[in-house]
Order: sequence, then C-alpha cells, then structure tokens
Amino acid sequence: MLKACYPKKKDWSHKGDFGRLVVIGGSRTYSGAPALSALAAMRMGTDLVHVCAPERAADVISSFSPDLIADPIRTDYLNNWHTKFLLDEAENFDAVVIGGGLDNRSDTAVFVQNFLNLLEKPCVVDADAISAASGNPGVIKRSFILTPHAREFSLLSGSQPSADLKKREQETMKLARKLSTTILLKGRVDVISNGRETLLNRTGNPWMTKGGTGDILAGVCGGFLAMGNPPLNAACAGAHLTGLAGDMAEREIGPGLIASDIISSIPRVLKSILG
Repeated sequence: MLKACYPKKKDWSHKGDFGRLVVIGGSRTYSGAPALSALAAMRMGTDLVHVCAPERAADVISSFSPDLIADPIRTDYLNNWHTKFLLDEAENFDAVVIGGGLDNRSDTAVFVQNFLNLLEKPCVVDADAISAASGNPGVIKRSFILTPHAREFSLLSGSQPSADLKKREQETMKLARKLSTTILLKGRVDVISNGRETLLNRTGNPWMTKGGTGDILAGVCGGFLAMGNPPLNAACAGAHLTGLAGDMAEREIGPGLIASDIISSIPRVLKSILG
C-alpha cells in the first residue's frame, strides 16, 4: 500500500504534481507542531507545503528551514474572523492539515468547527482540532482523516478505547462508521478504519512517545492525501512510514531520539523501499 500511494513521477513533471499541502496551526505559545508537520510532509515527497499560522508562530517557523513557506496571520490565536481567509487559502491546495499547536480556546474551537464544516478539500484533523470537532461532530466528513490518541478518541466516542486489540479494532470501526470518516487511532499498534475496512500498523516503538511525533504523522498523512490517495490508504501508508522512520531513528540514536530525528529518517526509509 505504501508503494502504491506514490504516483509515478514523469520526466516532465512540474512543481505541484506531487501534491500541494497547507498546514494550519500554531498559536502565540506553540510554533513547533505545524513546522514538524510541514517538514515531514516535504520529506515524504510533497512538492509544496505552506503553513498558515498566527504571526509569532509563523515567524518562528520561517526560521526553521528555508524550505518552509509560512504565512503570518496578525493574531495570537486563530478565531472565526480567519475562517473565510483560510478557506480561500485552502482552495489553492490539494489537501489540508489542521490542529497542531492551535490551543484549546473556545473562540479557536468555533473557528475549527466552521472551517471544517465549509471545507471541501481532503483534510487531516489532528490534536486541538480533534478536541474542537468533538464539540460538533457533524462537521466531520468522509474525506477527512482523524488522528486521535486515546484521550482524544474518548472525546469523540464518549469512552476510553480498550487495551485489548480486538476490542480496540471494533471500537475504532464503530466510531469511523458513526462519523462516516477515517480514524487512525494511535497506539502501540495503530488501528485504522473507515467504518468498512480496518487495518493494523505495527511499526513504531515506545520511544516515539516524544512530543512532536503525532505532528509528523499528521504531516505524512496529509502529504499522501495531497498526492490524491483515498483517506484509508493515506492513513495506513502514513502510519506505516512514520513508524518505519521511528524504528530507524531508534536503532541509530536510542532513547534520546526526538521528533526531528524521525523526519531525518523518512528519506532513507523511502529510498530503501522505493529505490
């Protein structure tokens, strides 16, 4: 599935043929999350990645890498005033990642709900955007991927997911069917379901509990969506690739690995798989 998610690149390809992704996130306090998502998406092969973030976060993100394009929004926290602007921005891209570093403010949650309700692009809903969407699940669409950890899953479903893998599969499929979307429940074994099919991903290791690994997963899944893959395929390939990169980083670095080490491993994993 991972190999199949990469379209063949023609000799006369142009910038953008391998996907255009916009990452929406960040706040006055948090700038790292959207940067990690964007860098991960670029390292897995997305042609163009653009970050829309509050001004302070965007300025910090711009300093991370010359490869990143960050659009500063004159605010400390996104709110409903920014809905139309960001919907217009999303029209220029193939897919969206939203949530990392947004912060759990009530006015930001209203923005997320309205944005998702009106969005007509494939989207990865991650982190604080999951919390916001749980307050109005009607905004969730079939073209979305939701990437909850156990606590965020409980916000969406009303109960904590079981530690028993078979029950966890059933609970994930049930929630995906109820919300008519794709769920990627993160854990020691990732459970991915669109309500009809359920798959398991066993790559990854316990040292990937470091902050930022979820942002990387969101960016990689978003990159696969931007390449035109269906949500279930994009979620499965994203989970598998991120876990493989984490395993490579763990072998080389050990317990001291951090999220950016995983990003650095993505191209080497891809080279070993795709040639």
